[in-house]
Amino acid sequence: MNTFSVTVREKVAIIALNRGKSNAMNAELIKELKSLIKNIEQDEQILGTILTGKEGFFTAGLDLIELYDYDENQIKNFWVDFLDLVKTLTLFKKPLVAAISGHSPAGGCVMALCCDYRVMAEGKYIIGLNEVPVGIIVPDSIFHLYAFWLGQAKAYQSLLEGKLFSVEEAKQIGLLDATSDISSLMSHAQKKIQSYLQYDATTWQQSKLNLRKELIEKVSADQTSTLDTMLKQWWAPSTRSILKTIIENLKGGSK
Repeated sequence: MNTFSVTVREKVAIIALNRGKSNAMNAELIKELKSLIKNIEQDEQILGTILTGKEGFFTAGLDLIELYDYDENQIKNFWVDFLDLVKTLTLFKKPLVAAISGHSPAGGCVMALCCDYRVMAEGKYIIGLNEVPVGIIVPDSIFHLYAFWLGQAKAYQSLLEGKLFSVEEAKQIGLLDATSDISSLMSHAQKKIQSYLQYDATTWQQSKLNLRKELIEKVSADQTSTLDTMLKQWWAPSTRSILKTIIENLKGGSK
């Protein structure tokens, strides 16, 4: 795996994203993570999973610099894989905890939303879904995922505003379950996942799937028509212009 490291501690797989400074998500990361999650699901020796990043960044979201240069086939495959990763994470029956180690906007927030519990490092970090200001149409499944935790009205308003929240704001609205000093972030996540693992596995896992039944139906629905609309807008001159400006700012900030 080129985009993250995996360690197993007390039968819990710890997946630490490790791709560049900000853990930006490209096609390779999406494919590798999706494959790993499916393997962990089938591995009877692994009872749960913690997703984390590096200090400062859980993940900055999609790697817009790389995605901007994808051709039509590449970007279509990317979005198909991304939505399938969301489905895979949402359907993951074992305990899944996000130890959010820093900034987590857009795609980073989506991954965290798939988890059963989210603890985020304290600091001047942001989390939320800002797809609309970037020019990306929000898929139905992402709205339902957001609404599962925030409630429909808050999710609706936050998505249309492209709202990014501070750590404290995110905790207040229920986007986060807890915050922690970075030095104790992983121990907090480990403690939480062990609290899930004390119960009978079949009982806990089936209960999780039952409680997520409607959400699972939403993320598993045919999204062909939504994807077609997203792709059409991706290539629209207005979106390309927004993306180009963002990319120029990103490149300028990295110099």
